Amino acid sequence: MDIPLFSEYGVNYLVRWGHLLFGIVWIGLLYYFNFVQTEYFKEADADHRSGAIQKLVPRALWWFRWGAAFTFLTGLYLLYRLHGAMTYDITVGATLGTLMAFNVWFIIWPNQKIVIASATQVAGGGEALPEAAAAAPKPVWRLGPTRCFPSQCCFLWGLRRIYQAVWSPMRWPHQP
Repeated sequence: MDIPLFSEYGVNYLVRWGHLLFGIVWIGLLYYFNFVQTEYFKEADADHRSGAIQKLVPRALWWFRWGAAFTFLTGLYLLYRLHGAMTYDITVGATLGTLMAFNVWFIIWPNQKIVIASATQVAGGGEALPEAAAAAPKPVWRLGPTRCFPSQCCFLWGLRRIYQAVWSPMRWPHQP
């Protein structure tokens, strides 16, 4: 298939791939935090946990935050391109994605900054920040309910593609 890259169709194609790629980064890290890091922190001794919070967590959260941001932004662009042709699956997926992105930027990240600052202060010989004890459980609690959101978004995305490919008279991918 010959796609002129900088045509309207080419840009839409690139944005769709970007949306998919950024979503994989974001959701992959979400599952890392939920199933790998959380379980490791339960077993790790204090020194290893402190080192991971200071060095590993900020890097993982950087990719997590920006994966969420770019997934959200490319999703907004795709919604704009739909021009009112939104269906139930797109509406539900966009709503879940918006809630998850809001959760990342306005609940998880502010609380994790406190936890990271506290671990760094303790590693330097200081006292733990008093607000760190209250901030630490919030991201885990907020991540827990969203464990099913990514799978729902992927299911809705895949369902739409399967419908278009199999049953739609306008087979996907098609050029408008």
